[in-house]
Amino acid sequence: MANTLTPELLLAGIRETRLVAIVRGTDGAAAAKAALAAMAEGFRFVEIALTTPDALEAIRAVRAAAPAGCFVGAGTVLTVQDVDDVADAGGQFIVTPALAESIAASARRGIPVLAGAFTPSEAHDAMNRGATAVKLFPASAGGPGYLKALRDPFPGIPFIAVGGVGLGEAAGYWEAGAIAVGLGGPLFGDAGSGGDLAPMRERARDFVALAAEFGRQRAETSR
Repeated sequence: MANTLTPELLLAGIRETRLVAIVRGTDGAAAAKAALAAMAEGFRFVEIALTTPDALEAIRAVRAAAPAGCFVGAGTVLTVQDVDDVADAGGQFIVTPALAESIAASARRGIPVLAGAFTPSEAHDAMNRGATAVKLFPASAGGPGYLKALRDPFPGIPFIAVGGVGLGEAAGYWEAGAIAVGLGGPLFGDAGSGGDLAPMRERARDFVALAAEFGRQRAETSR
């Protein structure tokens, strides 16, 4: 199954939606259902962490059933073998928690990669390895103020704030210059482990509405 998601298209899509969903759970089938539920509520980019049991099967299932314009990736991708396995499963983008060998391996294959970094040196290194964007992780350790300071010397690096970002914090990171926020527990709760999908769907709608409202306000301000 060919991957039509290029780094340029991923970056443009994330800038537009301002949201990335992160499923991490104890049940691959439940994670797949949660990912598809998030897509049904308006999320276009959903990653399934490889720490989830049967994550590759979940990625295959989501890729086969994803609505048009929605894309599934893999998180916690660390090794070259991980990259190969994810590509074989139909994963369309890759996310790392750190400066792993998977960044360059993904870039060589043309697979978009969101590379985990926290410090200025790590962010710079991630882009040099071929990252499409930098996943600022854990974002809550520094907050929006840290992100703003980090962007001052690196205005050209696209940052995605991940880790401890909830509904009340998302706008602060967007204001600080993040192109998107990555949402794990604050969005999915226990849905990736078989929990009730109804409250997760409601939270997904709230996040999508918040991002849309932020975009409207930003557009009005720039007129």
